[in-house]
Amino acid sequence: MKIKTLTGVVALALATLAPAVQAEDQPWLLRVRAVNLDSANKDSTGLDLNVNDKVIPEFDVSYFFTPNLAAELVLTYPQKHTVRSGDTRIGSLKHLPPTLLLQYHFDATAGFKPYLGAGINYTRFSSIDLPAGVSIDKNSVGLALQAGVDYALSKNLYLNLDLKKVQIRTDVSAAGDKLGRLKVDPLLLGIGIGMRF
Repeated sequence: MKIKTLTGVVALALATLAPAVQAEDQPWLLRVRAVNLDSANKDSTGLDLNVNDKVIPEFDVSYFFTPNLAAELVLTYPQKHTVRSGDTRIGSLKHLPPTLLLQYHFDATAGFKPYLGAGINYTRFSSIDLPAGVSIDKNSVGLALQAGVDYALSKNLYLNLDLKKVQIRTDVSAAGDKLGRLKVDPLLLGIGIGMRF
């Protein structure tokens, strides 16, 4: 393929995408949310392991490739949880769970702009304080699903309601032998404010 032809194809592709990008002249969206973390706590170790539910802060940044297609990175700081066996506290740990999602945003109706997302979560467990000889896998990779809606309060300010289901799982071992798996798999319901720029 000649250089002029290749250049022409690239130019045509950029010209085709340009109107979609320019139609939404503020491609960045920042949000802060208060999120209720409700853990599924499915345990196959036989120890009835569970971690506590809590409300956590969440920060996310989205970039819109087109008015309808965006990528969102969800962040927080390491969250501390109490680990229990049944109702008995046996230790604690922290988890850092960044999540990357690809989203489709539907066209706005009466100020409401719903969206759906799917992506991947990576969780790193740290500051693990468990009974002697008990250990967990420090890394978890899983799927994440999302549904939410932004409501325009003004031109660049949005009220946000967001629901995510995330796979967070870790293998539990004692004296080097695997006992089973703890599936935290939280449901995350958040409310917050977003700003476009």
